[in-house]
Amino acid sequence: MITRESLLHIPKSNMSYGYDAETLHIRLRTKKDDVDSVILRIGDPYIWSHGGADGGNLSASNASGWSGGENVSMVKEATTAYYDYWSTFYKPKKKRSRYAFILSDPDESILFGERKIVILDKKNDYALNEMSNFYCFPYLNEGDVHKIPKWVKDVVWYQIFPDRFANGDSSINPKNVMPWMTRPNNDNFMGGDLQGIMDHLDYLKDLGITGIYLCPIFEANTNHRYDTIDYMKIDPSLGDEETFERFVNEAHERGIKIMLDAVFNHMGHLSPMWQDVVKHNENSIYKDWFHIHRFPVYDKPFHLLNGNHLNYETFGRSKAMPKVNTENPEVIEYFLKVGQYWIERFNVDAWRIDVANEVDHQFWRLFRKAVHQVNPEVFLLGEIWHDAQPWLQGDQFDVAMNYPLTEAILQYFCTEEITKNEFTSRVDQVKISYSLQVTENNFNLLDSHDTSRILSIANNNQSKVALAYLFMMSQSGSPCIYYGSEIPMPGEKGHNCEDHRSCMTFNHLEAPFYLFMKHLIHLRNEKPDFKTTTMEWFHLHDQLLSYRKNKTTFILNPTNKTHIVSNLNYGNILMLNEVIKSKHLEFKPYSYIVFEE
Repeated sequence: MITRESLLHIPKSNMSYGYDAETLHIRLRTKKDDVDSVILRIGDPYIWSHGGADGGNLSASNASGWSGGENVSMVKEATTAYYDYWSTFYKPKKKRSRYAFILSDPDESILFGERKIVILDKKNDYALNEMSNFYCFPYLNEGDVHKIPKWVKDVVWYQIFPDRFANGDSSINPKNVMPWMTRPNNDNFMGGDLQGIMDHLDYLKDLGITGIYLCPIFEANTNHRYDTIDYMKIDPSLGDEETFERFVNEAHERGIKIMLDAVFNHMGHLSPMWQDVVKHNENSIYKDWFHIHRFPVYDKPFHLLNGNHLNYETFGRSKAMPKVNTENPEVIEYFLKVGQYWIERFNVDAWRIDVANEVDHQFWRLFRKAVHQVNPEVFLLGEIWHDAQPWLQGDQFDVAMNYPLTEAILQYFCTEEITKNEFTSRVDQVKISYSLQVTENNFNLLDSHDTSRILSIANNNQSKVALAYLFMMSQSGSPCIYYGSEIPMPGEKGHNCEDHRSCMTFNHLEAPFYLFMKHLIHLRNEKPDFKTTTMEWFHLHDQLLSYRKNKTTFILNPTNKTHIVSNLNYGNILMLNEVIKSKHLEFKPYSYIVFEE
């Protein structure tokens, strides 16, 4: 018997949405291994053999013989720990649809509708035409379709922490700059700048990078610059507007997109708006720009303030980052101008938004409209560490930083905390959490300025890191490399430890891992199978991870033991490491093979 309580479908969500102006994508959840087949019963609710459903009578109470309906087979798209997910596409001729699901196992067939479940037999055939029990997709309006710039899914991003990448102009070094390669901490500066990045654009192009994601470059007080002072000004220790304009143009000439990082959730405490509040308190013209509980905002000298007991809201417990009121009309107007200015003036291609999930949804709707008025091809990326579906419905962000996938990859390949079945389940869970267009473009990463570097997470095992990158680069979406992880650089993030933000070096161009990364990125750029959303897990060996993407097969050994596979036919080998080919394949620890049919 089919388990009723596991069945789930939610209209107008990641389970029912417009994939494009002509096509619906429909999903259904069932209990894992519980159902043999699923058919989507769908069609135009206005077409009947007798009578009709015009005049808004969508229950069709005076009609009979629904000739607008048809049956469409659904396929099992993904399997998680407890559920199977079935999906299909459908193109409604008149853009409108009513639908239900026909599920079968060896014992029964049922119709699963919006209001009830009906066992299908001869006496209940009426259920196949009972419109009042059918889900409704009233009309496929093109304006509701989540559209993402077409260029995004083909980008390989490279994240740069500007102060630590390269010093190209020592004349603008910040005060008390430290010697390059000094161990980083919360306060020190190394002198990295825009000219230094520009000097290495050919290095990035040769590596295969097609997009640069810059941590904040606006005037700020810290080396990370997430405490913005002036959103309209480049930090003088990074360069000026002329330098930035040349940088963007030089990058574009090499086919490299530029993504800026902005913080609209909070400002730096040295911003002129906040300083006006500090000086004038309740008489400040900016008092409503922030979330203030009581005045004075500083009830003691700044250096004595306790982040746990403040008179104003902040990012986390940081007294130096007062939270901005993004529901204030003046704030909205100001930030919308910021978003437009850097696109209009410098032709940047994308915005990455810091702490995006703590800002109200309405602000992001307005922000998206504003920047798209300047350039509809601008890409919007939200920093959201959890399930981001509420932000990814086409009216706010294009995609989010895919940290749920990051965590699964790191825990399987690097720390070996989860099993193969747990890993594949979590990968599939991420896939079905979003629309297909989000999955095609999602921002995939393994480390960042906010995390320990992957080499340190993998306990300095480069072979584990290679497997993690191989898997990520073979997934749909746009992958990102944190500067230096192509070497790979180590670096722990922890209390009073910022080794994950160490200075970049360029003495590794012939190192084996760097050459591996360069080849992997080349395959990613050249082989469509690496980017497709179509992926089939298949069983080859209990300890080997094996999957196919169209005509390309990936087999990875994430264990410290050797495993032998017989009777495997392999074609054109694209990548191979520590796999001995003979009458069988002998997979050494942390080895891999990738081949085409």
